[in-house]
Parts: sequence; structure tokens; C-alpha cells
Amino acid sequence: MLFFWFQQDALSLHCGALLLAAILVSGVYLDARLGEPSKFHPLVGFGRWSGVLERALNRLPGAPGYILGAIAVVVALSPLVLIIGLLQASASLSLMSACLLQLVILYLCIGWHSLQEHVSDVWRSLATDDLPAAREELGKIVSRNTQVLDADEVAQASIESTLENSSDALFATLFWFLIGGAEAALLHRWANTLDAMWGYRTERHFYFGWAAARLDDAMAWLPARLTALSFVFAAGEHRQKALDCWKTQAKYCDSPNGGVVMTAGAGALNRKLSQRADYQGTIKQKPVMGCGMPAGVDDIPRAIRLVKQALLIQLSLMVFCCLSLHYVTGVM
Repeated sequence: MLFFWFQQDALSLHCGALLLAAILVSGVYLDARLGEPSKFHPLVGFGRWSGVLERALNRLPGAPGYILGAIAVVVALSPLVLIIGLLQASASLSLMSACLLQLVILYLCIGWHSLQEHVSDVWRSLATDDLPAAREELGKIVSRNTQVLDADEVAQASIESTLENSSDALFATLFWFLIGGAEAALLHRWANTLDAMWGYRTERHFYFGWAAARLDDAMAWLPARLTALSFVFAAGEHRQKALDCWKTQAKYCDSPNGGVVMTAGAGALNRKLSQRADYQGTIKQKPVMGCGMPAGVDDIPRAIRLVKQALLIQLSLMVFCCLSLHYVTGVM
């Protein structure tokens, strides 16, 4: 939205609201049709850049580690200045070029199609009783040790990933684009990538990754709760269960945002998720998430459908807000 506010010399807010709605819908459509680029994804390049910084700066524990971690976050995100300059330059050329660049960046920030593909690969392997292949496919999207999981636990872990990662790769991206255009959406995706690389509470990253984890937590706080609310509305007959699971279970989860999304989503499915996970040989007992029977293989497609229904709800509301703004500014 801020993109259009800052382009008043190029278009009115009245027209900008319609363009914003069109870009949001088009970005989701492009992700659904094209998926992520097959040869090289800009987020992969950002991940490599972040890896270089981590190896160079992650050297000290304690307070110096916190400081170096914060400096690394600022340096890692510094290319955003160039992106902002590129967006401003495109806007000075023409409205069409500015909108196209905004759309391309939004499309590249959305990761819903690729997440569906990975989770569907896990489901197909489980459906054909190929547990080793299912474990291998799951290992591509989670950080835990998948080799010790049985078939139901693999299914439950893939459902957790579907619910939690949809908040980061889809819903939060659309939210921040609505608020601040491609600049804000890209900032969120980069912050989320830094958290995925540095935000672990391990000996190596405990101090260095603190700043990245806190930035990601802050940017995901509101989108995660809007995602959970969308799961509640998409839950149908299990709506109250989704709300109850969110209210009573999320506070016991380690992640202040992931717990909200996973508990609401599991309640919406009326299924329980796994309560154990193996991280580098350490078995961790997780809090209860969800209700009803333990989730199984057949619940993976249900989780994907739940996210699609929640997406329809959120995208419809965003478009409605844009159209309302278009109408209000038109009659003023």
C-alpha cells in the first residue's frame, strides 16, 4: 500500500487501490502457474550471501556475539537499498514498469507452490508405502532428523510444515506486500531466511542468531495470527475446535508464531500432530497440538486444502479492502 501512497505524482490513490488488488491476485496466480524458477531463485542467492557473512562474523560468544549478529543482519539486508533504488527508478520511467517490477518481486517472494510440491512428494511416497523415500522428501523441508520417524510421524511433520511455512511463504508475504509493497515483502522474506539459517538455539548460533530470530518474530507476529484466524474461519464444523486449540495450546509452544498457526490449523483439521522430534540426536517432547485422532497420511491433502481455503479468505478480504478504498476515494 505504501508503494502507491508514495507514487502520487504517477497515479491517484483511487487508481492505485485497483492496481494493488490486481498485483496481489496476479502474484498468487503466477506462483500457482509457474512455481519457483527452476534454475536459480534469488532467495537461494541471498542464502549464499548470508552464509558468507555468518562464516566471517560468527566468531564470538556472549555480548559480542549478539552485537556481531545484529551487524550481520544489517549487512545482510543492505542490498534492499539497491532494490528500493531500482523500484524508484522504474517508477520514474513509467507506471507500467513500476507495477511489473512490483509483481515480479511479489511472485518471487511467494513460496506456496514449491511448498505444496514438496509436501505432495512426501504424501505420494507414503501412499505407495515407500517410507525411506518419504523420509528423504521430508528432510528437504524440515531441519529435524527424519530417519527415525514412522509413517504417521512423517505425515504429521509434513502437515506441521505445511501449516507453519504457509504462514511465512504465503500469508505473511501477501500481508507485507499489502502494507508496504515489494520492499516490505522482500524484507520479510529475507528476515525469514536469516532466521531459518541463523535462528537456532544451538551452541553455534545461540548468540549470533538472536537478532535474526527476533526480527523474524516481530515481522511474523501479526501475519501469523491473521493466518490462524483464517484457519479458524476455514475450519467449517471444526471452527470451535480450531479456536480452542489456538487459545489453550499455542502458549506452550516454543515458537510464538509457529505455535499459533500449527495449533489453530491442527484444530481445524481435528487431528493431533506429533509430540516428539529428533534434533541432532536429541529427542524433544513437544506440547500437544490439535485434537481428535493422530494425523495420518490421508490428512496431508486435507492440510493443503485448508491452506487453500484460508488463502481464498485472506485474498478476498485484501481485494475487498482495496476495492473499498477505491470506492471511498472515488466519491470524495
